[in-house]
Amino acid sequence: MSGTGSRPGNPTFAPLSYAQATMERIAILGSTGSIGTQALEVVREHPDRFQAEVLTAGTNAELLVEQALEFKPNAVVIGDVAQLDRVKDALFPAGIKVYAGAEALAQVVAMSDVDLVLTALVGFAGLRPTLAAIEAGKTIALANKETLVVAGELVTKAAQRKGVNIYPVDSEHSAIFQCLVGEWHNPIEKIVLTASGGPFRGRTRAELANVTRAQALKHPNWDMGAKITIDSATLMNKGLEAIEAKWLFGLRKDQIEIVVHPQSIIHSMVQFRDGSMKAQMGLPDMKLPILYAMAYPDRVPTTWPRFDFAAYPALTFEAPDLDTFRNLALALEAMERGGNAPCVLNAANEVAVELFLQDRIGFLEMSDLVAHTLRTVPFDAAPDLAALIAADAEARQVAREHMPAWNS
Repeated sequence: MSGTGSRPGNPTFAPLSYAQATMERIAILGSTGSIGTQALEVVREHPDRFQAEVLTAGTNAELLVEQALEFKPNAVVIGDVAQLDRVKDALFPAGIKVYAGAEALAQVVAMSDVDLVLTALVGFAGLRPTLAAIEAGKTIALANKETLVVAGELVTKAAQRKGVNIYPVDSEHSAIFQCLVGEWHNPIEKIVLTASGGPFRGRTRAELANVTRAQALKHPNWDMGAKITIDSATLMNKGLEAIEAKWLFGLRKDQIEIVVHPQSIIHSMVQFRDGSMKAQMGLPDMKLPILYAMAYPDRVPTTWPRFDFAAYPALTFEAPDLDTFRNLALALEAMERGGNAPCVLNAANEVAVELFLQDRIGFLEMSDLVAHTLRTVPFDAAPDLAALIAADAEARQVAREHMPAWNS
């Protein structure tokens, strides 16, 4: 997404050749999570191109220290203030600055030595540091879809005002971004977001009633963190991605189509007004969209496995089942309603996933919890940041108070 328009990238930007490219100094917010650890794999494989300037973690102090000792960042932030001394003691001999808490997270992204901020935090927690990075004029590589789900209008307006580019890291949005390169002057007719269908594709509601945590965490194609894996199983993830796409690419709801593509080879498609379509394909590996966002506009050489057409003789597509997977329908309704509805949806879903992972509610009850919260929290058609923060807090409270009893 361009800081000066509604489409990603900048058509007037003159790409450097790979040989001319300068070192990119990156702040990785959420370096101990799934996206963060894979981003560090990319840094490790391309030390001539990327420097991990800042690393942050929520509570995993042990892994944060291990990463810092390997990558030698200028600074680290541990979200859990209680672990500050532990991290400081471990990194003092290496001369690495150590900070703690949410305020430090918002401040460290503004450091002058940071060129690009990779937001790989999970959930609502990614919003404030992303806004802080935009205000500091930093390029954003966005792996935190909730930032645009919760506050898409605020974030995109801030990026336009500051002239900041937001490059998507989600595989689907990266695919759309890649399809649009060289097409900035051509209007989009629609985009097609592909979904694997998760581990329960084709199941009935009756068959989903007693799904366990362990079953839901077994994604057929992707290796992801627990929260996003559950969202994929409920198809909430695809609903959140639809809302994110609306803001990233300046789209209406009727310009966003979702299809189930079990092989996860076509990561998404764009259809133009002449009827032609572009699709971005590749093996399901999150390092590819991470690298593309970090190195844009270059395609950096890799030694990773290549796609073999003979290994995939059939690529199939089908419509999603909105009746069985209600979360997707709820997300699309929230997107159409706008205002604070996506924020409420996201907060309720975060609570629902947390409760499911704790075996405190059932798989289908996650949708019940989200639907109840959307009905209960008052609608605000034009919320500012303070109103969104308040709506997030109220939605979480409503969801927890409504938590139904469940016997596994």
